Parts: sequence; structure tokens; C-alpha cells
Amino acid sequence: MPNAWDGGSARILEQVGFEAIATTSAGIAFSLGRADAHMEGAEMLDCIAAIVEAVDCPVTADLESGYGDTAEDVADTVAQAVGVGVVGCNLEDAIQPGELIPVAAGRERVEAARSSAPHGTFVLNARTDTYMAGHPDAFAETIRRAEQYVAAGADCIFVPGVSDADEIRRLTAEIDAPVNVVAGLVEPVLDATTLRELGVARISIGGTLTRAALTLVEKAGREMLEHGTFSFADGAISYGEFQQRFS
Repeated sequence: MPNAWDGGSARILEQVGFEAIATTSAGIAFSLGRADAHMEGAEMLDCIAAIVEAVDCPVTADLESGYGDTAEDVADTVAQAVGVGVVGCNLEDAIQPGELIPVAAGRERVEAARSSAPHGTFVLNARTDTYMAGHPDAFAETIRRAEQYVAAGADCIFVPGVSDADEIRRLTAEIDAPVNVVAGLVEPVLDATTLRELGVARISIGGTLTRAALTLVEKAGREMLEHGTFSFADGAISYGEFQQRFS
């Protein structure tokens, strides 16, 4: 599932044939010239609403850790996300990047999210940052947290930061729910066919597509500044085509 950062990127991804789109909190922040995990919930929800408005396909939202200190805050955030039209969300168990919250608190927040989005109408993707945080026994801790989050109502378990094929195979075998991983976040980057063969049910790309787009902007800027040339525009979609496609 590709991750869009604004209405234009979402519209293009829908047009190339994706039947559902996710948002990326990192990509949205980067597109605004901000660091990841440095946006308020209300501002992020406004950006998510713009993406939902731009497309006809279902959109699932990256809600980071739920934008609040308490489980009640998480429930309110998810309720607002449902209100803007998303059909699912990611919910992290790290309030600050790389800092895992206790598993009991993580379960409480998943339960709160579920209370605002009943089964059957909203896919709750519980993310555990065990690998991102460098936990000393990331595999065992992932299984422990996954069990708690599934019991609390999660539909899917999201494990970013894992890329070893054998480790992924073990995770998908042990976790009693569909498993989501990120492609392009860490090396090695496994392709979609390989990940499916390992049992992965959902593949995200996080902020990777945004980073690729902004990298092109940097390369184009350097080309113009240092060489005075414009070859970066070779093969670009024309102004007229964008006008037609976005009308």
C-alpha cells in the first residue's frame, strides 16, 4: 500500500491503479519543511482530510501515537479520523521516536482506539516499534506486544524496521494476525513478491516515496545552480496533462 503526503500524490497513486492509499506522517511533515513527529494532531488531521477529499479510493491514516498523553486522547483522535472519512489507521507504541511505552499502556491505547472505531468499519493497524527502538530481544518483545494488541482489538500488527527474511518469516508465523512491514526503510529492501512469500499481508513504504520526490527536488536544484541546465524535467508529466488529470 503506497503512502501519500498530499492530495496530488494521492490522486496520482489512485490514477496509476492503487485501490487503497495510506498517509505518511513523516512525508506530510517533510513536505511542510518539518521533522517527523513534530506536528500537532489537529494539523495532521487537516492534512489527512485533504488527502481523503482528493481521491475516491479508501484512505487509511498514519496517526503516529495518537496525539495525546492519555488513552482518552487516542480515542478522541481516532474518532476525529473516522469523522474525516478514513477507513483505518496506524497507532504506534512509541510516544517519542525510539522510546517504547510499557506494553500495558500500549494495550490500553489500542483498546481506546478500538472503542472509537468498531470492528468491521475500520482497520486498526497496531504498530510496535520494537525493532525501530533497538530492543535487545526485538523478536520476543514483538510477539509479546502483538498478543496484547490483538487481544485489545487490533486487526493487524505493523512491525517497521525489520528486514531480515528469516525474522519476518518467524514473525508472520507466530503473530495471530495479518502482519504489516515497511519496504524501503532499512536494508536490505525486499521486493513485494518476496515479502508475500514470507507471509506478509500488508506492505507499506512509509515516507520513502516522499523522500524520493524531495531528493529529486534537491538534485534538480543542484543541477540548475551548478550547471544551469534543466535535464531533470526530461520525461516529466506536462502541465496540460496535470490540468486534465486534476480537473
